[in-house]
Amino acid sequence: MNFNKEDLKGIFVAFYACFDNDNNISEEATKKLARFYATKGVKGLYVGGSSGEGFLLTVGERKKMLEAVMDEVGSELKIIVHVGAAATRDSIELSKHAKKVGAYALSAVPNVYYKVPERSIELHWKSIMDSADLPFIIYNIPQTTGYDLSINLLKKMLSYPNVVGIKNSSMSTYDIQKFKAIGGKDLLVFNGPDEQYISGRIMGADSGIGGTYGVMPELFLKAEEYFSKGNIEKAKEVQFAINDIIGDLLSFPSLYGVAKEIVKLRGIDIGTTRLPLEPVDKEEFPKVKDLYEKIMNTIERFSA
Repeated sequence: MNFNKEDLKGIFVAFYACFDNDNNISEEATKKLARFYATKGVKGLYVGGSSGEGFLLTVGERKKMLEAVMDEVGSELKIIVHVGAAATRDSIELSKHAKKVGAYALSAVPNVYYKVPERSIELHWKSIMDSADLPFIIYNIPQTTGYDLSINLLKKMLSYPNVVGIKNSSMSTYDIQKFKAIGGKDLLVFNGPDEQYISGRIMGADSGIGGTYGVMPELFLKAEEYFSKGNIEKAKEVQFAINDIIGDLLSFPSLYGVAKEIVKLRGIDIGTTRLPLEPVDKEEFPKVKDLYEKIMNTIERFSA
């Protein structure tokens, strides 16, 4: 397993699924979006997760999306592939494919739908790691999976050499502190909740992976720049501006629906969401345009 901890430190955009007019994966739009993020200077992309509507895609579609990303920016950015699935065999297939096309690391949520004991979650993750010798990042997102990573299971998982980090999307920064204390300096922790990126960094997170990064990567890069230079007050100022925008994004029925419309206004048509995630109603388009202008004005303000 080839792994350098520094390769996974920075801003990682949770990549959006890119669809055509028939709501099928668009390789062209996928490549354009990947290129857009590369030009902004992000460290990498997190492909196939919640923002990528991974659980609404077939295994074949998830492979197709990853292949387009790798073709466009695989040699430039660090690509983390979310391979979580309801069936372990699907996760294994996705993991083998990610390894084949040259992805840098794997990640996965616990088993979903069936309420299984922790030993089954461990077996699920172990099966993924056994199928592809790549760095593995545990994805802890209890608000959607119904499972909150326990200290007991974390300690067991840390005995596997492929486990290099945790993407923590629980809403408590205390979890970041706990995970870092148990895992030590070698365990990477990625902040998940975008509205607490700077809080997460202060509590020990090494990096961030987020869905709203995709509509305003410049702002998260600026927040990280200030934090890295020790200018916490300016970092907080950027975070507060980010949070104001996130509040507006969350006022729509689907965060990903409005995010895709913002991306379209930024010059890349990536289609709309798949049901049950709702697209933006036409009546809401003026509100989307106002939000887009707010985002661009905020980016300009912090770029001056």
